[in-house]
Amino acid sequence: AKKLNYVYVDTGAMFRTMAYYFLTNGIDTTDENAVNEKCQAIDITIQYENGEQHIFLNGADVSKEIRKEEVGKNASVVAKYPKVREKLLELQRNLAAANDVIMDGRDIGTVVLPNAECKIYLTASSFVRANRRYKELIEKGKTVLGIEFGSTRIKAVLIDEDKSPIASGSYDWENQLVDNIWTYSMEKIQNGLQGCYQDLVKDVEAKYNVKLTKFAALGVSAMMHGYLAFDENDELLVPFRTWRNTITEEASEKLTELFSYHIPQRWSIAHLYQAILNGEEHVKDVRYITTLAGYIHWKLTGKKVLGNGDAAGMFPIDIATKKFNEKMMDQFDELTAEKNFPWKIREILPEVLVAGEDAGVLTEEGAKLLDPTGTLQSQIPMCPPEGDAGTGMVATNSVAVRTGNVSAGTSVFAMAVLEKDLTKPYEEIDLVTTPAGDLVAMVHCNNCTSDLNAWVNLFKEFAQNFGVEDVDMDQLYGTLYNKALEGDKDCGGLLAYNYFSGEHITGFEEGRPLFVRKPDSNFNLANFMRVHLYTSLGALKTGMNILLKKEHVALDRMMGHGGLFKTKGVGQRILAGAIDTPVYVMETAGEGGAWGIALLADYLIKKEDKESLTDYLENKVFHDAVGTGMDPVAEDVEGYEKFMETYAKGLAIEKAAVENL
Repeated sequence: AKKLNYVYVDTGAMFRTMAYYFLTNGIDTTDENAVNEKCQAIDITIQYENGEQHIFLNGADVSKEIRKEEVGKNASVVAKYPKVREKLLELQRNLAAANDVIMDGRDIGTVVLPNAECKIYLTASSFVRANRRYKELIEKGKTVLGIEFGSTRIKAVLIDEDKSPIASGSYDWENQLVDNIWTYSMEKIQNGLQGCYQDLVKDVEAKYNVKLTKFAALGVSAMMHGYLAFDENDELLVPFRTWRNTITEEASEKLTELFSYHIPQRWSIAHLYQAILNGEEHVKDVRYITTLAGYIHWKLTGKKVLGNGDAAGMFPIDIATKKFNEKMMDQFDELTAEKNFPWKIREILPEVLVAGEDAGVLTEEGAKLLDPTGTLQSQIPMCPPEGDAGTGMVATNSVAVRTGNVSAGTSVFAMAVLEKDLTKPYEEIDLVTTPAGDLVAMVHCNNCTSDLNAWVNLFKEFAQNFGVEDVDMDQLYGTLYNKALEGDKDCGGLLAYNYFSGEHITGFEEGRPLFVRKPDSNFNLANFMRVHLYTSLGALKTGMNILLKKEHVALDRMMGHGGLFKTKGVGQRILAGAIDTPVYVMETAGEGGAWGIALLADYLIKKEDKESLTDYLENKVFHDAVGTGMDPVAEDVEGYEKFMETYAKGLAIEKAAVENL
């Protein structure tokens, strides 16, 4: 158009201009009649100034205003109305009658200008169109980045405006046992952060041939708990003590008694108090303690803040204020007063924020830390840093009260969002919060599918010995899991324990995998598989019974994810029977915690006034998610309860095995 001195007509911009008129004149774009009445009051013209297109609405230049996100959303709404399309058809034809034009858009050659002297029809595959759109979003800095530090892998996920992942990066790492402390060095943390980001950069360049320079928002999450202590010069005082360390039993017990609130060994406050009990020299020099996510966020933004969910793994949260519990902080200070430390506990903890609150921006130093090449720009908004439990709840749409999720793989844990406090502390139940600050009861068990997988591999070996060399493991799992549904609801008197390691909920520091039956048990393949599926959730059910039967916690649904649910309908039905609650499983798995923290970063910048995290997830992320729900079957519930009676009695057998094998 420039070369021919023609007017280029962007019909998409004209739809945006119509929408802008309705918005600025207080007209509800969802009210078709109101929109139709005002169509004739609109005049749109296009002019070029210094080689740039300018679009005029009733004589006023609105070229910049129509590019706002809200205008684009409303343009999609009004574009459906016949009167709007008729009005734009009239305006577009008027432009073509008065000027030499090149016009693009849908139906231009067939409806708008059927007698045009030259028509060009362009098409592209959906893959090419999507990639072009993603490239444009990346170049304009409209994507959102989430990075999560897991125990063995750091993962980065880049999402588009539809909240869908469009690129990813990862970095494998392992903790180290140094002086009997499980830790990650500061060097490894920095290398992991940079390595994961550079892997994302490579993925973006390979897919879209564009460099990453900016994002709309950014978030960081990590494994919860642990102990990172710094002095007045922001120097690390002792190596990072991760959640994996079980060295704070004395502190855990004393703080639980003091607070009347269960304080697990892995919590930050347990680590600090154990250091005090041990008489560790560094404690007097502590000026700040935080988690891994809090540390990384601090280095990227300069802000000593922490998201509510991660903070709940440091020190108990008051769900009324959504801050650290003031009474318990006073109790802790009284407990340690005789030590005369130059600090009070509230002075050395991070500031607690809920999802959506301002947590600072990426500083120049932070941008250089994340991307040493200097390509990444600063001043990117960052959401409150979170723990992996909270991001997992976000990624499975399980933050609403009376909902939760069960993650079942090598280990298993359940998270249930509560309506109110529990009546008393339970050693089996950890209390944390969602990123929005709602109280969550967590049941965590060390063992889930490892023993089950071992038995499936035995059947694989059996098949190979019969000449089946290429065993399809998905088919094998599917066959055996579905066979379990044919079994007796109480497993026919069979009993098994999946204890590869200890299980605190049932009181075991060590474990022995066991399969037990009586001479008159109904021993067949269906019951054999059913008992191993049942026992994979046996310890979890022990903890969930506390919530559901003793505390009468009400749950509307639980979301299942992880390897146990891979065979459609089987693990889902077993879990529904175990907890007597509807269980939902999504057909497509999300991107895990890295996606969850990216969604929290997106919520920071996209949330509407008074829009809750629950509403944001329900209406803007999971509104079109495909999944299946399954109600508990009464016979399964009854059968599971009968099995659990045998399970409880048989723990003496497990104890004898640990003592004698």
